[in-house]
Amino acid sequence: MPRNSLQFLKDKWDDAYAETLDEPELLRYRSNLLGSDLRLTNFGGGNTSSKLSQKDPLTDEAVTVLWVKGSGGDLGSIRRSGFATLYLDKVLALEGRYRGVEHEDEIVGMYPLAAFAANPVAASIDTPLHGFLPFPHVDHLHPDWGIALAAAANGEERMLEFNAEFKHHLVWIPWQRPGFELAMMLKRAVAENPLCDGIVLGGHGLFTWGATQRGCYRNTITIVDQLGQFLDRYRKAGSGAFGGAQTSSLSTRREIASAIAPYLRGRLSQRTRMIANYSDSDDVLEFVNARDAIALAQLGTSCPDHFIRTKIRPMLVQWSGEPADIEGLKRSLNLALDEYRADYEGYYREHALVDSPAMRDASPTVVLIPQVGMFSFGKNKTEARITGEFYINAIHVMEGAGALGNGAKAVQSGDPVPQAGPAAPASAFRVFANYVALPSSEAFRIEYWALEEAKIRRQPPEKEWSHKVLMVVGGGSGIGREAARIAADRGAHLVIADRDQQAAEATAVIVSRQIPREWCCTLPMDITHRETIRKAIHEAVAQFGGLDAVLNTAAIFPSSPDGIISDAQWATTLTVNVTANYLLADELAAMLREQALPATLVLTSSANAVVPKRGSEAYDVSKAALSHLVRELAVGLSPLVRVNGISPATVVKGSTMFPRDRVRASLSKYGIAFEEAMSDEQLRTLLAEFYAQRTLTHQPIDPVDCAEAMLYLAGDKARCTSGHLIPVDGGLAEAFLR
Repeated sequence: MPRNSLQFLKDKWDDAYAETLDEPELLRYRSNLLGSDLRLTNFGGGNTSSKLSQKDPLTDEAVTVLWVKGSGGDLGSIRRSGFATLYLDKVLALEGRYRGVEHEDEIVGMYPLAAFAANPVAASIDTPLHGFLPFPHVDHLHPDWGIALAAAANGEERMLEFNAEFKHHLVWIPWQRPGFELAMMLKRAVAENPLCDGIVLGGHGLFTWGATQRGCYRNTITIVDQLGQFLDRYRKAGSGAFGGAQTSSLSTRREIASAIAPYLRGRLSQRTRMIANYSDSDDVLEFVNARDAIALAQLGTSCPDHFIRTKIRPMLVQWSGEPADIEGLKRSLNLALDEYRADYEGYYREHALVDSPAMRDASPTVVLIPQVGMFSFGKNKTEARITGEFYINAIHVMEGAGALGNGAKAVQSGDPVPQAGPAAPASAFRVFANYVALPSSEAFRIEYWALEEAKIRRQPPEKEWSHKVLMVVGGGSGIGREAARIAADRGAHLVIADRDQQAAEATAVIVSRQIPREWCCTLPMDITHRETIRKAIHEAVAQFGGLDAVLNTAAIFPSSPDGIISDAQWATTLTVNVTANYLLADELAAMLREQALPATLVLTSSANAVVPKRGSEAYDVSKAALSHLVRELAVGLSPLVRVNGISPATVVKGSTMFPRDRVRASLSKYGIAFEEAMSDEQLRTLLAEFYAQRTLTHQPIDPVDCAEAMLYLAGDKARCTSGHLIPVDGGLAEAFLR
């Protein structure tokens, strides 16, 4: 087999496409290819750079410019505008200003002074690592295979074995926090090893490079693939990962996950509401069911990119695993959470300095449950999913490091390990099954690094509905669709439920222009049937972990050609407009009690509830009953759930209650002239304008007006309002409260 053949990865480089790109675009292309494969690097992790000749905009002379991924960027999605650009000679000149590792952070404040062409993109802490490596194009990645080697207790020994087998000259550098000191170590390593073709950073990741963009990409994927081949051989020679299986997965694990998710989300959201993601992938189940899972989970992660999201370690819940014992699982969760928070507070107190940022939420972001799987949490669904993906990366690293220990002498915590160096002695590293975790002191120096804190502060401000999940029943049209659209613009996660699944999907298409598609799910729901409500709530919980607010806009207005309402229509009207709202609230109540977080329910009544008229008795009576149901539910569900409603006057625009025949009948009833050739929307406009003239404002009631009122009642600005109905009727004097 040729030395540079690929077994696991694919060379995705397209020469024809690459020929159309200039050098900065080639860097972007290379970065996107690397970031498109999670086996090469994880979301937001890793860094790429190129040293390019460009004309100085001031002197018009050719200068070398360092292009490097900007702080917080993601290789898979980065664009040209996402790279920081710096004068290379100014970056290199910073060595003369460097006062030692104790002062390395002060160098970061000088990067803006080295910016080329006044580029405002913030340079990352990896900038000097790329600048001081004397190669045109550099990749710094965190592939699972590479970190497994970097986190192995015999990693340097195995690296030399790898070099001999694949004819490479990788060089090992002990653990050092990313920054200027690590840049100096890289510079020395290359100077002292002229044949060096890559660097393994102990406990961290991999550096590779090339003379061309294409060559750099090929070198990177080749070395990573060969590391995979090397690890695979050791894996096959072993006796099983993580000490073998101790238990097996439950066939009912997804039902258990949905049953426990609201309870877990509520307990983890006491400080800040979190969105959940659940995984029962094969990798996750193999790990949580293994004999060594407890020891390895407690040991924590190694790569800085991992624990920035996963925290230094996950929370593993020790549970008997009886499928019916959900109460037992809750008790185990509470015990594990109390212990986790206490440990985290101790970790902070042990390592915090006078100028350290304040302690962040002590709750875990990753929760492992044997036989069930993994929950991961974040401020939104994307972050929750990515946090889970990062811990799966950590699982791969632990498994790979363990495999590299096959046939080798066991190393214990405190023994010499190649990760030890100037930053941390061997006594600081903990080892289990050949896997070396990052010392807690070093983890703290990154998690509570002032530069990481600055990165957090650069994030856009959160929106009104950030961290929250909103279910819109009847979200396929009219008021519901507008509420979903507005809430999406304000940062909500959305569950769009409607009897018409296609209409719900159409709304999802609209809101996906405002929020990521994974922040929105659509569900069929017939609110007259308790079982479909229960199923929809179950699916919403499975998607996000719980709900924070529910709006119901679903209703019917009975009509017939002769104006006579049958007994069946009367019964159906009360079922849909009244009873169904009770069923919805009753099913929600059970889940919301489990979640134990303040929540809101907003229902849709009508001005007709207080304005009697001929011909709409069934509708009017149903809405009068609904208005009182709002008050009853507000009392019954307090203090956890606020229940309110809106009372609109007739909303014609976008309403499914106004089909063409009903609009024509109403226009004829009121003597309003129209032409049969008019479109449905033109006819609705005529009727809406007629109704508007009966109000004090002479304004047609738009679905947006109702949606805004519902979202106000559902949001925190109305936190002291419950049992109330807001009129949205344009000033309908007949509906003034008596």
